[in-house]
Amino acid sequence: MKIAIISDIHDNLANLKIFLRWAKKANMEKIICCGDVTNSETIDFLAKSFGGEIILVQGNMEVYDDSILSNYLSVNYLGRYGALEVDGIIVGVCHEPEYIPKVMERNKAVKIIFYGHTHKPWIENKNKINLVNPGTLGGVFQKASFAFWDTKTGQLELKLLELIK
Repeated sequence: MKIAIISDIHDNLANLKIFLRWAKKANMEKIICCGDVTNSETIDFLAKSFGGEIILVQGNMEVYDDSILSNYLSVNYLGRYGALEVDGIIVGVCHEPEYIPKVMERNKAVKIIFYGHTHKPWIENKNKINLVNPGTLGGVFQKASFAFWDTKTGQLELKLLELIK
Protein backbone atom coordinates (compact mmCIF):
# COMPACT_ATOMS: atom_id res chain seq x y z
CA MET A 1 0.00 0.00 0.00
CA LYS A 2 1.27 3.47 -0.86
CA ILE A 3 0.89 5.94 1.99
CA ALA A 4 1.77 9.62 2.22
CA ILE A 5 2.55 11.07 5.64
CA ILE A 6 2.00 14.77 6.27
CA SER A 7 2.05 17.06 9.27
CA ASP A 8 1.92 20.71 10.25
CA ILE A 9 -0.05 22.02 7.27
CA HIS A 10 -0.94 25.18 9.23
CA ASP A 11 -3.64 26.08 6.68
CA ASN A 12 -1.22 26.40 3.76
CA LEU A 13 -3.71 25.46 1.03
CA ALA A 14 -1.28 26.27 -1.78
CA ASN A 15 1.18 23.63 -0.54
CA LEU A 16 -1.64 21.20 0.23
CA LYS A 17 -2.89 21.48 -3.37
CA ILE A 18 0.60 20.77 -4.76
CA PHE A 19 0.94 17.78 -2.44
CA LEU A 20 -2.50 16.41 -3.38
CA ARG A 21 -1.68 16.62 -7.10
CA TRP A 22 1.48 14.59 -6.39
CA ALA A 23 -0.48 12.11 -4.23
CA LYS A 24 -2.94 11.51 -7.06
CA LYS A 25 -0.20 11.03 -9.67
CA ALA A 26 1.74 8.72 -7.34
CA ASN A 27 -1.40 6.65 -6.60
CA MET A 28 -1.36 7.22 -2.85
CA GLU A 29 -4.01 5.05 -1.21
CA LYS A 30 -3.91 6.57 2.25
CA ILE A 31 -2.74 9.71 4.03
CA ILE A 32 -1.52 9.77 7.61
CA CYS A 33 -1.73 13.30 9.00
CA CYS A 34 0.22 13.93 12.19
CA GLY A 35 -1.76 17.02 13.21
CA ASP A 36 -1.71 20.79 12.98
CA VAL A 37 -4.07 20.95 10.04
CA THR A 38 -5.37 23.99 11.96
CA ASN A 39 -8.86 25.04 10.78
CA SER A 40 -12.02 23.32 9.60
CA GLU A 41 -11.77 24.72 6.06
CA THR A 42 -8.43 22.97 5.57
CA ILE A 43 -9.82 19.68 6.89
CA ASP A 44 -12.81 20.07 4.59
CA PHE A 45 -10.56 20.69 1.59
CA LEU A 46 -8.31 17.73 2.42
CA ALA A 47 -11.20 15.31 3.02
CA LYS A 48 -13.05 16.33 -0.15
CA SER A 49 -9.94 16.40 -2.36
CA PHE A 50 -8.37 13.06 -1.45
CA GLY A 51 -10.13 9.87 -2.52
CA GLY A 52 -8.71 7.50 0.10
CA GLU A 53 -8.64 7.13 3.87
CA ILE A 54 -7.10 9.89 5.99
CA ILE A 55 -5.77 8.90 9.40
CA LEU A 56 -5.64 12.01 11.57
CA VAL A 57 -4.40 12.96 15.02
CA GLN A 58 -4.92 16.22 16.84
CA GLY A 59 -2.08 18.73 16.85
CA ASN A 60 -1.42 21.46 19.37
CA MET A 61 -2.55 24.31 17.07
CA GLU A 62 -5.96 23.05 15.95
CA VAL A 63 -8.80 25.59 16.04
CA TYR A 64 -11.52 23.30 14.66
CA ASP A 65 -14.08 21.49 16.80
CA ASP A 66 -13.25 17.79 16.43
CA SER A 67 -16.98 16.97 16.30
CA ILE A 68 -16.92 18.07 12.63
CA LEU A 69 -14.71 15.10 11.78
CA SER A 70 -17.69 12.75 11.97
CA ASN A 71 -18.97 14.50 8.80
CA TYR A 72 -16.21 12.83 6.78
CA LEU A 73 -16.41 9.08 6.22
CA SER A 74 -12.85 9.05 4.89
CA VAL A 75 -11.33 10.51 8.10
CA ASN A 76 -10.22 8.07 10.80
CA TYR A 77 -9.65 10.36 13.80
CA LEU A 78 -7.44 8.93 16.58
CA GLY A 79 -7.52 11.87 19.01
CA ARG A 80 -4.16 12.94 20.49
CA TYR A 81 -2.45 9.66 19.57
CA GLY A 82 -3.20 6.10 18.59
CA ALA A 83 -2.08 2.88 16.95
CA LEU A 84 -3.65 0.86 14.17
CA GLU A 85 -2.85 -1.93 11.76
CA VAL A 86 -1.87 -1.05 8.21
CA ASP A 87 -1.17 -3.98 5.87
CA GLY A 88 -0.38 -6.21 8.85
CA ILE A 89 2.02 -3.66 10.38
CA ILE A 90 1.21 -1.92 13.66
CA VAL A 91 1.60 1.83 13.14
CA GLY A 92 1.58 4.55 15.78
CA VAL A 93 0.61 8.16 15.13
CA CYS A 94 0.90 11.26 17.30
CA HIS A 95 1.67 14.95 16.94
CA GLU A 96 4.10 15.86 19.70
CA PRO A 97 7.11 13.57 20.20
CA GLU A 98 6.25 13.53 23.92
CA TYR A 99 3.41 11.13 23.04
CA ILE A 100 5.72 8.53 21.47
CA PRO A 101 6.15 6.60 24.79
CA LYS A 102 2.34 6.54 25.22
CA VAL A 103 1.92 5.14 21.72
CA MET A 104 4.49 2.44 22.54
CA GLU A 105 2.78 1.63 25.86
CA ARG A 106 -0.60 1.35 24.16
CA ASN A 107 0.64 -1.24 21.68
CA LYS A 108 3.87 -3.14 22.28
CA ALA A 109 3.83 -4.51 18.71
CA VAL A 110 4.21 -1.07 17.09
CA LYS A 111 6.89 -1.12 14.36
CA ILE A 112 6.72 2.45 13.07
CA ILE A 113 5.59 5.73 14.63
CA PHE A 114 4.77 8.85 12.65
CA TYR A 115 4.84 12.16 14.49
CA GLY A 116 5.07 15.89 13.79
CA HIS A 117 5.31 19.15 15.75
CA THR A 118 9.03 19.90 15.37
CA HIS A 119 8.74 20.71 11.64
CA LYS A 120 12.04 18.88 11.10
CA PRO A 121 11.90 15.96 8.67
CA TRP A 122 13.59 12.98 10.25
CA ILE A 123 13.78 9.19 10.11
CA GLU A 124 15.55 7.18 12.78
CA ASN A 125 15.43 3.63 14.06
CA LYS A 126 15.33 3.35 17.83
CA ASN A 127 15.07 -0.05 19.49
CA LYS A 128 13.84 -1.62 16.23
CA ILE A 129 11.07 0.97 15.84
CA ASN A 130 11.15 3.44 12.95
CA LEU A 131 10.40 6.99 14.14
CA VAL A 132 9.38 9.22 11.25
CA ASN A 133 8.71 12.95 11.25
CA PRO A 134 7.55 14.12 7.80
CA GLY A 135 8.39 17.74 8.61
CA THR A 136 6.00 20.56 7.79
CA LEU A 137 3.82 20.53 4.69
CA GLY A 138 3.00 24.15 5.47
CA GLY A 139 6.65 25.15 5.16
CA VAL A 140 6.71 26.89 8.54
CA PHE A 141 10.32 27.54 9.72
CA GLN A 142 11.55 24.78 7.37
CA LYS A 143 11.18 23.87 3.71
CA ALA A 144 7.86 22.16 3.02
CA SER A 145 8.20 18.39 3.23
CA PHE A 146 6.33 15.13 3.66
CA ALA A 147 7.07 11.40 3.78
CA PHE A 148 6.20 8.46 1.56
CA TRP A 149 5.89 4.83 2.66
CA ASP A 150 5.27 1.77 0.52
CA THR A 151 4.25 -1.05 2.84
CA LYS A 152 4.84 -3.70 0.17
CA THR A 153 8.45 -2.78 -0.66
CA GLY A 154 9.36 -1.19 2.67
CA GLN A 155 10.45 2.00 0.91
CA LEU A 156 10.32 4.91 3.35
CA GLU A 157 11.57 8.34 2.35
CA LEU A 158 11.26 12.04 2.98
CA LYS A 159 10.40 14.41 0.14
CA LEU A 160 10.78 18.16 -0.30
CA LEU A 161 7.68 19.74 -1.80
CA GLU A 162 9.71 22.07 -4.03
CA LEU A 163 11.26 19.07 -5.78
CA ILE A 164 7.94 17.53 -6.85
CA LYS A 165 6.34 20.62 -8.45
